[in-house]
Amino acid sequence: MYSRNILLFAALSGVVMVALGAFAAHGLKSQLPPYLLDVFNTGVQYQAWHTLALFGCGLWARIMPTKAVLYAALFFAGGILLFSGSLYALALTGIKWFGPITPLGGICFIIGWAALAMAAWRSA
Repeated sequence: MYSRNILLFAALSGVVMVALGAFAAHGLKSQLPPYLLDVFNTGVQYQAWHTLALFGCGLWARIMPTKAVLYAALFFAGGILLFSGSLYALALTGIKWFGPITPLGGICFIIGWAALAMAAWRSA
């Protein structure tokens, strides 16, 4: 059952998200300019919301497993890696090359939410 893997990824993402949020608040606050700290915090915020969405997908998949829920979870996970990951990398390195990766993660988030809407529509 893929719900176990979704829940595991969500739990690990939650661990990483809390650790990175604390790191930003206590370790990076004096190290980064305000703009890059905001960039980093945006990554944490989007990771938090989509970690919760992943957790919901994992629970949904236990009750009513569908391909649409699996696809939503996969796109949410990909979005976390691409969107939040690129923002973390941009903030920590200052390498602007990471910036163009961010919208790809945003597209993954949008597709994930659309897949979840499709799953809801089909379950009614």
